[in-house]
Amino acid sequence: MNRAALITGASRGIGRGIALELARIGWDLVINYAANRAAAEETAEACRGLAHENQHEIRAEICKADVSSSADRKTLIDFTRDCLGRLDLLVNNAGVAPNVRADILEATEDSFDRLININVKGPYFLTQLAAQWMIAQVQSSQSNSQVAHPKIVTISSISAYTASVNRGDYCIAKAALSMLTPLFATRLAEFGIQVYEIRPGVIATDMTGPVKEKYDRLIAGGLTPIQRWGTPEDVGRAVAAIAQDFLAFSTGEIINVDGGFHLRRL
Repeated sequence: MNRAALITGASRGIGRGIALELARIGWDLVINYAANRAAAEETAEACRGLAHENQHEIRAEICKADVSSSADRKTLIDFTRDCLGRLDLLVNNAGVAPNVRADILEATEDSFDRLININVKGPYFLTQLAAQWMIAQVQSSQSNSQVAHPKIVTISSISAYTASVNRGDYCIAKAALSMLTPLFATRLAEFGIQVYEIRPGVIATDMTGPVKEKYDRLIAGGLTPIQRWGTPEDVGRAVAAIAQDFLAFSTGEIINVDGGFHLRRL
């Protein structure tokens, strides 16, 4: 039986890159999306095709859910249970940027609330639901539901520690999200459930498209020791490494996928 992953916000961008890399190694997938069904279907089809190319047969199902909604979070877990029957890996990837980049002296509460609800509250309580199911799987003696060493991966951002005064709500949300990993890593270690944070840097996605020229200049000027944009596949490969137990004696770790942005240099 294939191992199974639930990836939030997986219809495009980083989430799609993660889905493709897990499909490459033969994982069954639930691809969550909030609005763009066509993109989610394209991702699912691409995952099935890539898996077949690598001599795997997988299931890739799509599920519409808004992670900021309590009812939708339950729907997402129930859908995964009904379709795949198990959960070996939760990837908290869904997230949004501000609709308008506003100086912190002018930013609105509505924007702040939106980002906190989607980027922090959503993954926090989805992780709670997934962890409860994972614990039950670990403790189950039924062979068809045994899941060894489930994992939870949260995709955060260098914005967790990098000040951008025209999108303070995004930075605050990512900083708060970063605490999810040590909290759940500590609580779940007794059950053999490992928890990680992947912290991407400048990644080429729809979200960064509007500031491409800015980051082209910064990268060319030495913003990162590795002088290129990151790709969704870069993040996906990091998730795949975790999924394959390549970090079996680690939990609570932050894995930087940022071209070395986090390095302090003189």
